[in-house]
Amino acid sequence: MKRDDLYDLAAFAAVAQHRSFTRAAAELAMSQSALSHAMKSLEERLGVRLLSRTTRSVSTTEAGETLLRSLRPALSEICAGVDAVGASRGKLSGTVRITATKHAVSSVILPVLPGFLRSHPDIQVELITDDNLVDIVAERLDAGIRFGDIVEKDMIAVRVGPDIRMSVVGAPSYFEDYPAPKSPRDLATHRCISYRLVKSGGLYAWDFEEKARRFEVRVEGPLVFNNADLMRDAALAGHGLAYMYDDMIATDVKAGRLKRVLEKWMPTFPGYYLYHPSRRQTPPALMALISILRYRA
Repeated sequence: MKRDDLYDLAAFAAVAQHRSFTRAAAELAMSQSALSHAMKSLEERLGVRLLSRTTRSVSTTEAGETLLRSLRPALSEICAGVDAVGASRGKLSGTVRITATKHAVSSVILPVLPGFLRSHPDIQVELITDDNLVDIVAERLDAGIRFGDIVEKDMIAVRVGPDIRMSVVGAPSYFEDYPAPKSPRDLATHRCISYRLVKSGGLYAWDFEEKARRFEVRVEGPLVFNNADLMRDAALAGHGLAYMYDDMIATDVKAGRLKRVLEKWMPTFPGYYLYHPSRRQTPPALMALISILRYRA
């Protein structure tokens, strides 16, 4: 393989990932015109079209997708090898790209990030927040962080957080108009703040537990969000009851701004796990981050 082929293949993978010449060119630190010329040259050498271009988007052709499936693991191995050489000199560098929920970022990653970046100034951490389960291989990500019970079985998983407890909360002003529910079934008469699942489009059903048996309650109310911070704000304003991660509202409960209800019914979920592909060589920068994130009870 010629040296130019390797450069152009890496550039093609970047365009396919971003579906944009503009964003790919920014990542590769080259001009859009140079990137476009490289793609045309690669297609001419291979004798097939790899990309379908319109004025608004870029997508891979069938031939491009076939090439991409072989290219992604190969490029990952090359990057890991380069990082390993740097690590052998005692200096870690490179970019670690992680998909995680916003709550996982704030509760698991951000607390340890300042110390990690001080210890490894040549490592860049890129965090992509998404509540949906992401194919980290297809998206060329190094790792993901999700609850342990939804991590794919073919991944290496490392626990990075404690079990998660949920709470139903409301503001004192709300309880002036509505009596506190005695059981989850009483929620049918309450104004509840719902969470919209972006991927499926449905509303999240509230989970409860009775004598080790889990069950769901579908609630109704005047407000629906797809952002937990806004749900908390709405609850603080007295608009209804909200089903929240307990650590998100603990300070508000302590200050008296919110009140927990239905506490004996609340379930605990498996904590967060960092997961990554079970490939032969894990990038040293990712290994360093895993080491500091690993949960120690």
